[in-house]
Amino acid sequence: MAHLEDPIVTTETGDVRGRWRSRADARGTESVHATFRGIPFAAPPVGSLRFAAPAPVAAWDGERDAGEFGPTPQRESPYDPPRIPEPSIPGEDVLSVNVTTPDPSRGAGLPVLVWIHGGGFIAGSAASPWYVGESFARDGVVTATLSYRLGFEGFGCLEDAVPNRGVLDWIAGLEWIQRNIAAFGGDPERVTIAGQSAGGAAVMRLLTLPSAQHLFARALAISPADASVSRERAREAARAVAQSLGVSTNVAGMSSVDEIALFRALNAAVPAAEDPLEGLLHRSAQPLPFAPVVDGDVVPHGVTEGVIAGVGADKPVLIGATAHEFNESLAGATASMPQPDAARLLRHAGAPEGLAETMAAREPQRGTDWALGQAVSDGIFRAPVAGWAALRGSGPTWAYDFRWESRSDTVSGAAHCVDVPFGFDILGRDGVAQAVGDDPPQALADAVHADWLALVRDGAVDAPPHMPEHATITYGADGLRRVAPGYEVERRVWTEGLGRPLGS
Repeated sequence: MAHLEDPIVTTETGDVRGRWRSRADARGTESVHATFRGIPFAAPPVGSLRFAAPAPVAAWDGERDAGEFGPTPQRESPYDPPRIPEPSIPGEDVLSVNVTTPDPSRGAGLPVLVWIHGGGFIAGSAASPWYVGESFARDGVVTATLSYRLGFEGFGCLEDAVPNRGVLDWIAGLEWIQRNIAAFGGDPERVTIAGQSAGGAAVMRLLTLPSAQHLFARALAISPADASVSRERAREAARAVAQSLGVSTNVAGMSSVDEIALFRALNAAVPAAEDPLEGLLHRSAQPLPFAPVVDGDVVPHGVTEGVIAGVGADKPVLIGATAHEFNESLAGATASMPQPDAARLLRHAGAPEGLAETMAAREPQRGTDWALGQAVSDGIFRAPVAGWAALRGSGPTWAYDFRWESRSDTVSGAAHCVDVPFGFDILGRDGVAQAVGDDPPQALADAVHADWLALVRDGAVDAPPHMPEHATITYGADGLRRVAPGYEVERRVWTEGLGRPLGS
């Protein structure tokens, strides 16, 4: 792209100089797009701002170089190796946005995809090469990725600090998008928020947050967990971390601890289970200790309560999960048992009689550990997807079920994260083969990407809405896309196993 001058865009705080880039897709079609990386949407959260709400960023003189990704909040990752590449970049200016656009000119009026990364609210990176969005640029969409504070800095509950700082970061980033994305060719009235795993949970949180409704028009929730934390649980987790560090649970105490030490202390908030199978079906009711806190203010209610109340009911939503999200998580759990019986163990874990037998009967050839892992997948991801999609009733909602299984030697089944490169249409990207194996079906990527694109561009997917017949887009193990009723067992897990309302 040497023949093109660097693109320059004027934001509310100054000019940014990006780069023209090009990349060919799997069919050889070249995407020419401009990227602007590491643009701050808030002041660096350091010093007195470390545990404060995001503050306005100072304007700059001249041009700010936006050629490379800026610093990331992630310092270390508990996932080794992570299934999605998660670059960690040192520095203080971590509250930033990265924009990829096919036409960086005001007035282009292109739809916008805002991506919120996953990582359990303690890891992940907006600088991942998987999230650049070159295939969306090829299709006339502006992509933006947001960085936000993670772990204790983002979600730790302190006596004298504003809670939900990570949530406030999402909101500040989306407010920046509303004020500035038109200068990059985007239409602020056609913003779709999207994310996977913790990012999907963030999407559902924002979708049901009354104060965020003006910031986006559509939502794409990929493998969203029901990750609300009560104020009491958040305070308990904060006390455990503070005690392990020998400091007080206030700003002064935690400010005396550096980022790495604080990150490494987070495990103190996760008590070890006496029985690895204990609470199997109820793990979604006991989420990660550092996640959005239901504080009655920034986050007034849980996601389910928000869905029932109709918050965000008018917004088009595409929601779904992979078939075997965390099925690998209990591999070897029954190795010491002489005759492990999946149905009996599921009943012991809390599944009602009848439901336990139904759950155990799925894919019995894959063994007891797989059946127990499927219950984990159901409790954390698949049952919430089924429940929320049904509870939205006549609201514009499409559900999907990604069932194509990875061909990688290190990944089993349609596991967590496997669907992401299909949706972004990046099967040839570095690191993708590690997750999906060799020769993944491009036709399936075409189908998944087309559904994401339809939501982002048109606000509707080429399929019947989920209700009233529970219509589900299935991306099958054979690589084909079909539509049929789905999530039957998961709805039972939601109502019978987790005791959550489903409505009519």
